[in-house]
Amino acid sequence: MESMMSLSVIPRKWHEVLSRRVITTESTLASIIFNITRERRKNIMPEMLLNLDKRDRSEAEELERSLISKDDASISLPGRQSGDREWRISRAEFVSDDQYSLSSSCPVRRCVDEHVTKIYNAFFPVICELVEKSSDKSRAIELLEAFKRILVNLKNSPFRTRRTTINAVSNGDRSFIEMLPPFAQLLDALSLKSESGVKGTIDICSASDPVKTSVALPVVFHALDDLIYNINRCGKLTKESLSWPLLKLNRICSGFVLGSGEELPFGIVTSAFDGTRMSKWKEPNGVTGRWIIYKVLGNQMHELVAYELMSPNDAPEGDPMDWVIEGSEDGGSSWHILDQQTSQTFDTRFQRKTYEVKSQTMLANAFRFRFLAVRDAKVTSQLQIGSIDLYARKPVFLE
Repeated sequence: MESMMSLSVIPRKWHEVLSRRVITTESTLASIIFNITRERRKNIMPEMLLNLDKRDRSEAEELERSLISKDDASISLPGRQSGDREWRISRAEFVSDDQYSLSSSCPVRRCVDEHVTKIYNAFFPVICELVEKSSDKSRAIELLEAFKRILVNLKNSPFRTRRTTINAVSNGDRSFIEMLPPFAQLLDALSLKSESGVKGTIDICSASDPVKTSVALPVVFHALDDLIYNINRCGKLTKESLSWPLLKLNRICSGFVLGSGEELPFGIVTSAFDGTRMSKWKEPNGVTGRWIIYKVLGNQMHELVAYELMSPNDAPEGDPMDWVIEGSEDGGSSWHILDQQTSQTFDTRFQRKTYEVKSQTMLANAFRFRFLAVRDAKVTSQLQIGSIDLYARKPVFLE
């Protein structure tokens, strides 16, 4: 018996297991698998490809049906209801208030999105350099497009040995080489680095874990598209341009979120915070008034100065139209209105709308959105949001 017991004792390096479990989100992994599958099927005959797509949709629908609980949502457990409120707040638990119930069948989820904040912050030196050199819009966009082409080449290179060469002979590449120093922080956020090559060339290659690069690339592609769009809307690149929505500094990240509902497997609540257009939060019963709560990591206190909402890829009738955002300084025991919007519409898919918070200054460690209406409740019963970004006045602590 003693020998059997000794054999069953296996050292557990739990901290290593935990880091692997949160290295990416479900939605990002699903997108990567989708892209790999599409690449492998590109030479398949159209008729066979149609059958494969039909089979994939059928399997996805079956999986979704099996994952969604068949229990009556009206009697789903809302979580711990016992214990002193102050004690529960001290344990960083979500608590209800008298005005708004926190009854939810969803688990509390951790946002794995620090890389998104690092990428947004890393555009700051790039934009400052463009303004400092008084670049016109076309020149700035040309430079960003050159960087985007470099990243596309990296994306298409082997996963573990990503590398691409920048040729100083090419006009677009030469312009980027001249502007390389301001891009150093952005390369670091993508887990990339630059190295001197032969005959004046520059190599961009992996700096550490290739998985981090794979997770970050979709985010930076979409951030570049947004930046190019916002530069096009600017009159001129001047010091006055160094503000919203061109600069997106101090994005709050790595918090815990709880939603009133979600759609498994790809419409979970953390999909609203992963920084990509490939995912979204879907609330199946959103037209009746639903909510999402964000609790700041480590109970850090932040003053919210702005937030962004992005429309998802489809179904504009499910876009949020009326909402209230509130802050709490005691972990969710009491709430104070920070901003409220009515009759908001998103004109296009993937459109980002920035809202500055102009209410009285308040430090909060939790934020709550209450979505009161969707664009067309007669057409849909769902609320869906492409992304939510919260911005603090002061820098956010990053690991």
